[in-house]
Amino acid sequence: MNSRGFGVAAGLDPGVAAPLAARCRELGYSSIWSNDHPCAKGLETLASFAEGAAEIELGVAVIAVDRHSPPQIAADVDRLGLDRGRLWVGLGSGFTEKPLTTMREALPKLRDALPGVRLVLAAMGPKMCAFGGAEWDGVFFNWMTPGFAAGARERVEAGAREAGREAPPVFGYVRTAVGPDAGERLAKEEGFYRDLSVGYRKHFDRLAEPEGTVGVAAPDAAAARKGLSAYEALDTIVVRGLASASLEAMGSLADAAAPGSG
Repeated sequence: MNSRGFGVAAGLDPGVAAPLAARCRELGYSSIWSNDHPCAKGLETLASFAEGAAEIELGVAVIAVDRHSPPQIAADVDRLGLDRGRLWVGLGSGFTEKPLTTMREALPKLRDALPGVRLVLAAMGPKMCAFGGAEWDGVFFNWMTPGFAAGARERVEAGAREAGREAPPVFGYVRTAVGPDAGERLAKEEGFYRDLSVGYRKHFDRLAEPEGTVGVAAPDAAAARKGLSAYEALDTIVVRGLASASLEAMGSLADAAAPGSG
């Protein structure tokens, strides 16, 4: 049975992030996540989460290694006083021409800089999924349908078998919007990513799905839970909340998508 995490955009106001983490812990979420982008560091949002909930696991997905070196990431973890034992640090290549090579070269440097931190590889293509299965502590999917995620997980497991190890846990963002404007929110978010880079364009071409359909856009909580339950291939479904950055809106979405409710 998969667990459930909750995810937000980096830079969420600390006055929202801390009580949101506490609410997610009460609702039974196993982890709470932030992305990372040029305008805000995900690790800083995790520090706010940590203040709000002492036990929930903390994840960032993903930090791009073309923008942040391993020593810089480690310095941020230490500066913010983050408990390495609670951390899942997701990493991706960013906008590099050879993403697989970039991540192969980055892994030993990350291991040296971040002992005790669980390192998670952002993977969408088959080779990256296999690499994640072979050498990383976890693999993180993004923008996948349930069926595509199942196929990607098979690649992770194949990579692990070839390396003679157990497959690591598989996480994945599932963009989720609830309410009368849910379809519009999902379409807007997806439209941004579809043309963000060559890698994303190739990924969406592989998906071959109509625009605005990759994720969960639901009129109510029951429909949201049903849509999320289809992602059986993920060990942890990270509900990436598409709502305004207020405690009321984010908390309402967390309630609607809460684990153990369907």
